Formats: sequence, structure tokens, C-alpha cells
Amino acid sequence: MSDVLANPTGSVASEGGSRPEVKAFFDKRTFSLQYVVWDPRTKACAIIDPVLDFDEKSGSTATRSADAILAFVGEHDLKPEWILDTHPHADHFSAAGYLNDRTGAPTATGENVVKVQKLWKGLYNLPDSFRTDGSQWDRLFADGDSFRIGGMDASVMFCPGHTMTSITFVMGDAAFIHDTLFMPDSGSARADFPGGDAYALWRSIQRILSLPDDTRLFTGHDYQPSGRKVEWQSTVAQQKAENAHVRGQDEASFVKLRTERDRTLPMPKLILPSLQVNIAGGRLPEPEGDGRRYLKMPLNAFGTAPWD
Repeated sequence: MSDVLANPTGSVASEGGSRPEVKAFFDKRTFSLQYVVWDPRTKACAIIDPVLDFDEKSGSTATRSADAILAFVGEHDLKPEWILDTHPHADHFSAAGYLNDRTGAPTATGENVVKVQKLWKGLYNLPDSFRTDGSQWDRLFADGDSFRIGGMDASVMFCPGHTMTSITFVMGDAAFIHDTLFMPDSGSARADFPGGDAYALWRSIQRILSLPDDTRLFTGHDYQPSGRKVEWQSTVAQQKAENAHVRGQDEASFVKLRTERDRTLPMPKLILPSLQVNIAGGRLPEPEGDGRRYLKMPLNAFGTAPWD
């Protein structure tokens, strides 16, 4: 279940527009951070990277995390205008489909999700009826696209590397950077998933760090190194000065560091069940003849297990 986290800085309206308010929700099971971001003047909001609960041992799904977001939205009279995914996640199910059903707000992600769909359709041997045109979302964003949340301008930055389709949402002085950078003591995201690229990740990091130094950066996960309390917000200046994988590095040394580290990391335990849901816009597979939904598990598709 998700913890609701307070906004550590507070937000106020700024001249010529609104400084977005942000509320974070932490899912302890997957170390995932979900966000509600809103225009304080109009109370229009977007929900970013929501989690659909899944227990891999029992195969059970639940909507506790998404319902906590809906409860917060209702309590604060917010009006959902967007449900946004930064990329198809490999470590949790997306609740975008469920929230779309509950709120009617359109769903959106990056246009390169079609490349991820085509790759994983082959890996899962999905039927011809599975669409790889991104039509599971209401809008596919291209690099540089803009949109609005109430009276706030928002824009899209293409930030591949962790995945082929990763994007960053920039809203006023806030940027939602998904898994490109973690908190400074945790460094950066892995780049060894199918379609990942450490060189592209470095370039994406530099693009994020080219934003103004006081830009608030909101990360997609926090693994709480050394057992510290959960954190989710930094600034561009802080990342430049403190990030364990960026400070003092150039492209070549970063790629070496990232590649060597990735070789030591296990596959996420939910990657195989989660991707087939997330490339479908957070929609579970359709029920089969017996009324049950089933997930596919490709065997021996990703090399050897740790015991080898």
C-alpha cells in the first residue's frame, strides 16, 4: 500500500503563472513514487506513474494505491485532466487504465512506446490482435510537445536510456524525471533492459541537468540506501554537485560505471508480469473462456538464472 508523503517545500503562485503543487505517494512493495501535481489556481491536476497493486506470490491484483490517490484528489477537490506514464515500468503494474475508467481523464505517454510494444510483443509472442500503434493511450507525446494542466503549461522531454521511450514531464519549476536519476546518493537508473542504452542515458541526464539549477526534480523510485527514510525530491544544482554516478564523470567513465554496475544487478522480480500489462496502457489481459485473466511467462528468454 502507498504512503502519502508531504510536499517538503510547499508551493505558491508565481508571477505570470502557477507554481505546481506536488504530492508524492510511496509504494513500499516496489519502492515506487507516484505523484499528483496540480495548478493551485484552477485545481486541475495530473496523476503521474500510478501503481496497480500486484502480489506475485498469489497472483492477486488490487487498487489500494490508486484508490489512495483518488481519495486525495477528492479530499482536495482536484480535477484530474491527465493520467501520465513516463515509460512502461518493469517493476510494477501501471494503474493508468483503472484511473482512466474512474476519472475519465485521458492517458498519455511517449510516442516511442510503439517501439517497446513491438519488442515485447515478440518476446511474449502476443497474438496479432495486440496493437503496437500506441492506441492504448489517448495521446502519445513527441519530444518538445506541450500541453496544459489547468492554467499551467507543461512540456515533454524525450529522455531515453533506461528505456527506449522514457520521457520527462516539465511543469513550471518541477520536472518528473522517472528512473533517469534517483536521489543523489543512489545515482542513476540501469540501462540494461531490452532497448536500454547507457550512452543515451548519459545524454538524457545531461539534458535534465541543463534545466535551471533551482528546478525541482521528482524521481520515480527510492530504494532507501542504508535504511534512510524515503526521499523523492532534489534540485538540478543538488544533482550536479552530489549525484554518485554523475559528479566527476564524463560520458566514457559514466558508461563504464553504469555497464559494470548493471552486470551485478538481478532482473526486477516483476519485469515479466508487469511489461505485458504496461505495454497495454495499464490494462490487464482480457478474461479467457473461464472468466479468468492470465499473464504469460516466457521461459529462458533473458539468459541464465543466478544459480548458474
